[in-house]
Amino acid sequence: MGIQSELGRSDHLLFATSSQPPAVCELIYRWFSAPGAMVLDPFAGGSVRGIVAACTGRQYVGVDLRPEQVQANRDQWAAIGPRGMPKPIWHAGDSLQVQQLCKGTQADLVFSCPPYASLERYSDDPADLSTMRYPRFLRTYRAIIKESVAMLKPDRFAAFVVGDVRDPRGLYRNFVSDTIQAFHDAGARLYNEGILITPVGSLAIRVGKQFEVSRKLGKLHQNVLVFVKGDPRRATEACGPVG
Repeated sequence: MGIQSELGRSDHLLFATSSQPPAVCELIYRWFSAPGAMVLDPFAGGSVRGIVAACTGRQYVGVDLRPEQVQANRDQWAAIGPRGMPKPIWHAGDSLQVQQLCKGTQADLVFSCPPYASLERYSDDPADLSTMRYPRFLRTYRAIIKESVAMLKPDRFAAFVVGDVRDPRGLYRNFVSDTIQAFHDAGARLYNEGILITPVGSLAIRVGKQFEVSRKLGKLHQNVLVFVKGDPRRATEACGPVG
């Protein structure tokens, strides 16, 4: 089926502001997990990863702090989810309790796109990572990654889509490296790095005046980080043939 076209029918429903390209999700699922695999998403702030998981024959369980976003995800699945596919499961709650919220889950793949610190404000809930100052954000973020990796089976992959962000002075925080270190400390090592090129659109117009006064370059990419927990060869075998 055409995953991109199916999702395109649902743009009247609520998405998080920065939704994931369906093609990226499909590639991650087909390259780094097997059909029937269980996908764990600790930052399920949109429906795309869950719907694409189902459309590729994967099971999916995600957690998001905002009940209204979780309900929007469920509504979107109800509107466009194909019959005969495994129904995605979304839980409303704090991802620090991901093990309790997704009790009994043993993931074959951890896949998510986390909040980029305070770049985009999602709610006023003090438990929302996007409301936190960076030191607290990073401590909480690291704890969520640790909990998620603990739920990942041995010899399996994890993938996060991340991009660097600036502090109030305009200096980069090195969020990509912080993510890599968080996974390393949780027991998963960096195995692949890809670059997701985002559409150029009106970037040149939007950054023109800003560049004149600050010399900040416009950002056109995000990092796709793939980690492995355990033996890369066995993790690859667990994925089966590509396709």
